[in-house]
Amino acid sequence: MFVSAIWIAPAILATINHAAQSRLHNWGPVTARDLLFAGGDWLIYAFLTPPIFWIADRWPIARPRVARRTAFHLGVSLLFCVAWALGGTILRLLLGRIFAPRDFYELMARAGAHFWQTFATEVLSWILTTLPFGVIVYLTVAGMAHAIRYFVEASDRDVQLARLSEQLASARFSALQAQLNPHFLFNTLNTIAVRARDGDSAGTVRIVEQLSDVLRRTLTSHQANEVTLDEELELVRQYLAIEQARFSDRLQPVFDVDPALLTAAVPSFALQHLVENAVRHGIARQPGAGRMTITARRDGETLVLVVEDDGVGIDQEAAARTRRGLANTRARLEALYGPRASLAVVRTETGRGTIATLRVPRHELPPEDGS
Repeated sequence: MFVSAIWIAPAILATINHAAQSRLHNWGPVTARDLLFAGGDWLIYAFLTPPIFWIADRWPIARPRVARRTAFHLGVSLLFCVAWALGGTILRLLLGRIFAPRDFYELMARAGAHFWQTFATEVLSWILTTLPFGVIVYLTVAGMAHAIRYFVEASDRDVQLARLSEQLASARFSALQAQLNPHFLFNTLNTIAVRARDGDSAGTVRIVEQLSDVLRRTLTSHQANEVTLDEELELVRQYLAIEQARFSDRLQPVFDVDPALLTAAVPSFALQHLVENAVRHGIARQPGAGRMTITARRDGETLVLVVEDDGVGIDQEAAARTRRGLANTRARLEALYGPRASLAVVRTETGRGTIATLRVPRHELPPEDGS
């Protein structure tokens, strides 16, 4: 780990400091044993740094447990002070065994049966000596771990936001492409012409207004990844109104929506895309009338949107045409909500018709002014 390698710098500085202090205060010649201990004591923390990073990642100081996690890390810092002191004492003994074996064995002989008691006393003394500074060192390393964590999360959020913006633009383009589909426009304009020729001025104006409203909503919609269910339903109603004019009495939409859910957040254009698929690949492909039911209900903390039609049912050819759009919708759901959201498209049990079920975490969006 790169952060562990940083401890080489204080180890070198500590070695230089010890040599300089010995020269300034005439402490005698500097031995390799002294220099190795001065630098090696800092390098012990190179081995303690990875566990600190793991602990900081496992129990970060973040809302809503800021006070509790801060107290936790203060307690853990004391344990790392003990580990640092224990490592320093062992290092001192090993260096003594290597560079001054006679003195080491004399010390062992004097300690005798009380060796471990003497060792524990040395560790405790070193703990008390390094305690204030050891806590600061732990908190500094933990702070670095938190800073790196937050930087990585911020970078991931930026990437995620960029991906969401790209997916939203793709969704808006797909929706616009559906509205500007040549067949859609031809049939709509043909309906307008027929009604105008028959003298149905009211019907002609109504279809023109509906087409204008659909295009306006698609073209001028703000760049939001989420809109209220009420906004999404209004787009769906305008879209279906035009399709009803095209199919006359063949298209029978039914809305079953709890009014309490109208301010709930939904991915923009997601419901409209499911409705469009139901019309194009289900109802439009059968000769008789078709019924479409759009349901919005609450299931605990989940908002469930269901689009069900009794058309011919989605087949392999239709599935291939819709796969890209559904994949884009699923990618947006994954980016927005992670595993808490899902989209399932299946045939009905009778084999006729299709059921598309969209599940997203329920949360509120305030209604926009003037909406």
